[in-house]
Amino acid sequence: MTAWRMGAAALLAFVPAVLQAEAPVANPPLPAITVTLTPGGHVHRYSIEVARSVDEQARGLMVRRTMPRDHGMIFPMDPPRDTAFWMEGTALPLDLVFIAPGHVVQRIAADAKPFDRTHIPSDGPVEAVLELNAGEAARIGLRPGDRVGYTLDGGVDRR
Repeated sequence: MTAWRMGAAALLAFVPAVLQAEAPVANPPLPAITVTLTPGGHVHRYSIEVARSVDEQARGLMVRRTMPRDHGMIFPMDPPRDTAFWMEGTALPLDLVFIAPGHVVQRIAADAKPFDRTHIPSDGPVEAVLELNAGEAARIGLRPGDRVGYTLDGGVDRR
C-alpha cells in the first residue's frame, strides 16, 4: 500500500469517531398536553410538551431540527415570575408566547432566531412560556390579551 493510501485510510478511520463525538445529544419528546389558544374567539388546539424540571427547561427544544406545526413546548413557572429566554443551542426559529397569571397572553416574541444569545424578557411576571414554530402566532392572529387554556397533571388548572 502506498504512503498516500495508508494516510487516507487512517484519516477515514478517524473521521467517524470525530463526527460521533460532535453529534448532538438526543433530546427525546416529553409528555404532552393539549393547549388551546383563542384569538378572536377562534379556538386553536396544540399538542404541547411540558418542560417541568430544571433540566427539561434548560434543554427545551435544543437540537431538534423539525417540529410539526401544531406542536410546541410549555415551561410552567410556579410561582409566576419575571423570566428571560434565549435561543442558544436551539436550531428551530420560534415564537415565544409569555403567559401572564390569569391565562392570558402577556407578550409575544415573534420569530426568535436560531442560536441567538440575545435575552428575550417576559416584561413582567408570567405563569408559563409557550414555544411555537416561528410565524404560528401571526398565522392564527394571536395577540396580547388572548386566552390560553391548559391543565397540568395533578389537577392544577391553568385555564
